[in-house]
This record gives sequence, C-alpha cells and structure tokens, in this order.
Amino acid sequence: MKRIFYLLLLVFGCAGAVEAASSVDFTVATYNLRQANHEDSVKGNGWGQRAPYIARLVQFHGFDIFGTQEAFYGQLQDLKSLLPGYAYTGVARDDGKQKGEHSAIFYRTDKFQLLDHGDFWLSEDQTRPNLGWDAACIRICSWGKFKEVSTGFTFVYFNLHMDHIGVVARAESAKLILKKIQAIPANMPVMLSGDFNVDQFSPSYQLLNSSGVLQDSYDKAALVYDQRGTFNGFDIDGVVKGRIDHIFLTNRFSVLKYGILTDTYRVDLPESGNVSGDAHKQSLKARCPSDHFPVMIEVRVQTN
Repeated sequence: MKRIFYLLLLVFGCAGAVEAASSVDFTVATYNLRQANHEDSVKGNGWGQRAPYIARLVQFHGFDIFGTQEAFYGQLQDLKSLLPGYAYTGVARDDGKQKGEHSAIFYRTDKFQLLDHGDFWLSEDQTRPNLGWDAACIRICSWGKFKEVSTGFTFVYFNLHMDHIGVVARAESAKLILKKIQAIPANMPVMLSGDFNVDQFSPSYQLLNSSGVLQDSYDKAALVYDQRGTFNGFDIDGVVKGRIDHIFLTNRFSVLKYGILTDTYRVDLPESGNVSGDAHKQSLKARCPSDHFPVMIEVRVQTN
C-alpha cells in the first residue's frame, strides 16, 4: 500500500512540476522618475533625497522589469548602484549617448537576459536626435529583446516618453510604434510602456488601444488598484486625474493585477530642529518619490 502511495505521489508531483513550468509570472512597471533639477531641490524634492526611496519602492514591490522616463545619465547610474542585481538599456535623447533625458529599461539580471537592444527617435528621421512633427522636445524610444531565464520565454519591450505639447507628434509616434511592432514576427510577444502625456480618452491613446495589436493592461487586469491618475506634481494632497502613464501588451500576456502605487515617504525638515511637540510632527511632511506615481502590473504567460 505504501509503495502505491509513493508511486502516486511521484506521478502527481511530476505532473505538477510540468504544469508549473508551463507558465511564468513576473512584474512589469513604468515610472517617470522626474529629471534632477535645482528647482525641485529648493522645494525639498531633490533627486539626492528621492533616489533611495525610489530604489526601496522598486525592491519592496519587486519590480522585475520596468521602463523609466526623464532620468539623466547620472540619475541612472545612481539608481543602478542602489539596485544591485539590476542593469539597464537605453541611450540619451539629445545625442544618442549620455546627454539629455533617457527612456531606459531596467531589468533583473537573474530573471532576464538581454538578447538585443536599440533606440530610435520619435520623428520622421528615426536614426538620429531630432524634433519630430510638432514636438516641443526631442523624444526617444528604447527597446530590448529579453529572455526569461527559467523558461526561455522571449519578448520585446518598448519604452518611451511622448511629447507633452505636440498633438500631431503623439499621434504619429503611436503610429510609428505600431509599425515597429508589426514588423516583428507575429508570434513575438510585445510590451510598450511609458509616459504618454495623455489620458485614456485621448486620440493617440485610442490609436494604440483600439489597434488590435496592443491593449492597455488596465483593461486586461483581473484586479485593478486604481488611484484615478498617475501625475501628482509632488502634491501629496492634490487631486490626481487621468492616467497618463500606461503599459500596453499584446495578446500573449494575461494580467493578474494592475496598480497605481501611491507610496510616500517622510523627512525631517531642516528647520524642525528648532521646534518640538506638535510643531515638530508637522515638520515630518509626507512627500512623493517622484511627480508621477508608478504603474505596476503582474503578468502571466503560458510558455508552451
């Protein structure tokens, strides 16, 4: 009898192992980190203060792979040093090297292998830094082809920051991204994340979400933790409206959950050394790690 029991245990145990290996779950996020500048520092939102909290947020919530926007080269180096076990891909928009903002993609090196990567500009000439259409700023999209190391599952990840002024530029950028994706073999899963500078009711958003190629992860999610919007302007008490940071996916991905993460931190303001009691409590002001809230999703993929 015991022999039969152990035999059944072995059989069903092996079946369970096969079933477990047939899918893989991982977390994806998009995070506008806010460029480092003097004005923010004067107001108490300097990068040097915010960076450690951003890194801890990433680690606590377990981001496996995430797109970033706005960060300068030095900020990316800081974040990389604060996130052991992560690497990133992506060049700067102003010179294709280190000058200007990036749309870099960070990923866990124990979870993913970077197979290929590249960058192109959101403009008529995608090969060099230049303004596209009616854009106010040079805009870039970085991409990577990744392999999930435990299963061999391979996908392409695009990350961008669309223009905040150019209506035509946003629409044409959406069309350009769709052309890039449609040029990839049809069976290759694709993700697109970024700061799109428009909410879910805008024409450029609709171009993507109604394309039949991509779908907003918000709409695909089984569980949604929605805080109404993603731009906070460093105002912890402000009203946040509209999701302008999005993660789009092709059909291969299932979305287990979607969340807009509103984590804050508190710092003891310099002048608090001269006060006590209730006044000191008031000095421990809540602050946002960035002027955007990150969007995080958990995806599941059937790998065979």
